[in-house]
Amino acid sequence: MKQLDVCLTPDLLHLHKLDNSIVVVADIFRATSCMVTGLAYGVKSITPVASIEECKFLQDKGFIAAAERDARKVEGFDLDNSPFSYMNERLIGSQIAMTTTNGTLSISKAKASAVKVMIGSFLNLGALANHLRSEPYDILVLCAGWKGRPNLEDTLFAGALADALKDQFMLLEDGTLMAQRLYDQSRDNLLASVSNSSHVRRLQRLGIQKDISYCLQKDLYDIVPVLRGSTLVAMN
Repeated sequence: MKQLDVCLTPDLLHLHKLDNSIVVVADIFRATSCMVTGLAYGVKSITPVASIEECKFLQDKGFIAAAERDARKVEGFDLDNSPFSYMNERLIGSQIAMTTTNGTLSISKAKASAVKVMIGSFLNLGALANHLRSEPYDILVLCAGWKGRPNLEDTLFAGALADALKDQFMLLEDGTLMAQRLYDQSRDNLLASVSNSSHVRRLQRLGIQKDISYCLQKDLYDIVPVLRGSTLVAMN
């Protein structure tokens, strides 16, 4: 039987074997929520890069560029890290380059060894789970965390995906069981569950409460972003 495992932070990724695994990257607040939203609203592709320099290079080549560090937009770039910025009609059909503090770095770490890299959020939880049921591979949910530390919102998402797939995948490792049990205790009010978390406090100091509520909504979009080469596109 296939197995689903959870990596609570990219700094622990070296402890996991990826050669037979699809890696689902989750950065709920807010990179992967932006990616799902952007592709759902008609963005053609998103190229995630680890560094600001790589993002600037692509911007100079004509990409619309999104850059975030420490939850703030980097000066000189076109977009920030709010999913509402990706709902603009001018982005339909566009190619976006994106770099963020945690999410794009996690994708960069995963793509070298994983069978596939897919993007997870609460916004596309059901669509993602439905697709993964048909895959022959193991799954590793990679929580982007915050600068190497685990965080609550990504762990809750990992638990939600594990809960959705528990009948098709074995849940054996303690990290997976922890995430599933945390989600089970929190599923009826995710917003309350993360209300005192470190990243929620960070975003609230910047006046970004609406992003928090938005990113915790389930199944707004029937879309599964997948990495093709170095570019994220919506899976057909």
